[in-house]
Amino acid sequence: MTIRLYDLVGRDDRRFSSNAWKTRLALAHKGLPTEAVPTPFTAIPRIGDGSYATVPVIEDNGTWVGDSWVIAEYLEVSYPDAPSLFGGATGREYARFVQRWAESRIHPFMMTLILADIQERIAPEDDAYFRESRPKRFGRPAAEVQAGREDRLPEYRIRLEPLRLVVQSQPYLCGDAPTYADYIVMGSIIGARNMSAFALFEEGDPVHAWVHRCLDLYDGLARRPTDFDW
Repeated sequence: MTIRLYDLVGRDDRRFSSNAWKTRLALAHKGLPTEAVPTPFTAIPRIGDGSYATVPVIEDNGTWVGDSWVIAEYLEVSYPDAPSLFGGATGREYARFVQRWAESRIHPFMMTLILADIQERIAPEDDAYFRESRPKRFGRPAAEVQAGREDRLPEYRIRLEPLRLVVQSQPYLCGDAPTYADYIVMGSIIGARNMSAFALFEEGDPVHAWVHRCLDLYDGLARRPTDFDW
């Protein structure tokens, strides 16, 4: 049976939730048939029984699961015969570390580089919500948050140095094949690439090469037709 994945959508069917992309890649890794349901911010309260405040949410033959990490653990337990997301208990804890690093040091800083670009491409029905909620979260309007991003870009790249040091000598974070640890970091990069023309990496950077290896996974799942190809 096909698993339904509720993920965030902007204008022109741009899917930009970092957490939903983690789940979408995890489902592809497991080889599970998936229907991605485009869901604006303002439609999230209508998912399932109405108890969900964020995406991703999946519905698997009547079982509802939210939160990307919880979903990954659910998929690992529920589909043990499919390829493992973690490669065992040690790999799961490694992925947990990567998640904490990404959500504390990488993704929030990256958002300051592209926030106004996201606002420009938000779904029309979400425009008022986004313009009200993001200044409350960041303490100022999106344009002010994003201002001066060229000067902050080197800091973002420096923060990715642990990733760079690993993928300059092997294809993925755990070796020759991707795992959930890769999807954690890639989720925010895919979301950024779908919403912003601001290139976060340069050709020749090992991170850039790793990004494009990940974009090629699963028949180019994350390579949507886009005018932002960095």
